[in-house]
Amino acid sequence: MRVATWHADLTREGPGLLLRDLESGEEALDPILDAIVETAPDILLLTRVDWDHEGAALETLTEALETRGASFSHALALRPNTGLPTGVDVDGDGRLGTARDAQGYGTFSGQGGLALLSVYPIDAGAVTDLSGLLWRDLPGSLIAEDDPARDVQRLSSTAHWVVPIDAGGSANLTLLAFNASPPVFDGPEDRNGRRNADEIRLWQLLLDGALEASPPQGAPVVIGNANLDPVAGEGRHDAIVGLLADRRLRDPLDGIPSVDWSRLGLGELRVSYVLPGRDLDVLDAGSRAVDGSEHRIIWVDLSIPD
Repeated sequence: MRVATWHADLTREGPGLLLRDLESGEEALDPILDAIVETAPDILLLTRVDWDHEGAALETLTEALETRGASFSHALALRPNTGLPTGVDVDGDGRLGTARDAQGYGTFSGQGGLALLSVYPIDAGAVTDLSGLLWRDLPGSLIAEDDPARDVQRLSSTAHWVVPIDAGGSANLTLLAFNASPPVFDGPEDRNGRRNADEIRLWQLLLDGALEASPPQGAPVVIGNANLDPVAGEGRHDAIVGLLADRRLRDPLDGIPSVDWSRLGLGELRVSYVLPGRDLDVLDAGSRAVDGSEHRIIWVDLSIPD
């Protein structure tokens, strides 16, 4: 089973525009579609794809992939926190309803959400969506006491999902999928850095059984964009270092970068991850650079014991 994640450029500046481009066969999408087909994942988490209420964009995306030879029979896209109003002037600019005032940065609801494509059945009825968890309610939360949105701010800047996958027979896999806030674009209060660290730390708390949600029943795989490198760049590096050192997980891509931010003067960093549980056998792992994309596809081949 090949499990992959990619922070592909599947977001647009307004609602419905991604669907428009998919339906019209926009040429800029060809390298993205071709890269997915050539990587041939069995499970793919996209961490930057616009959500719409009817799921039309995701359906059109899967159809476009199928015409190229990649058939995903199952898909999941829940409403993310991006663009969801808080009703609070979070950034303190004297205005309400701006992109920075939302639960997660977004100029419209659903901008740059998560989407999961799978060859294997997704147990949609058993999915746990932790995206509604208030930041202040996370044990040991780093939210400031005087945060303007303390009473309403959700932890997830995009989403946190616990997704059971039926791999056949008695083999089960549970994806812990997320896309964390960039730990930048703030001031000395380090609000985004604090939030990013807590979004990453949530998974260890879940595995510890320290949240109201039940720990995963199938073999866990932490997957998605943590937006944090263990060493380089801004952010509270101890959060991702702690997750990578967790003895319940493996790190088959240790030291392999997932993004090239040379245009920002940062060079290559590691921000996206696939971290399978210790009970899973890792057969192979790698990354794929795609023309026109700063982010690389990260993939791991797994064998799941019954």
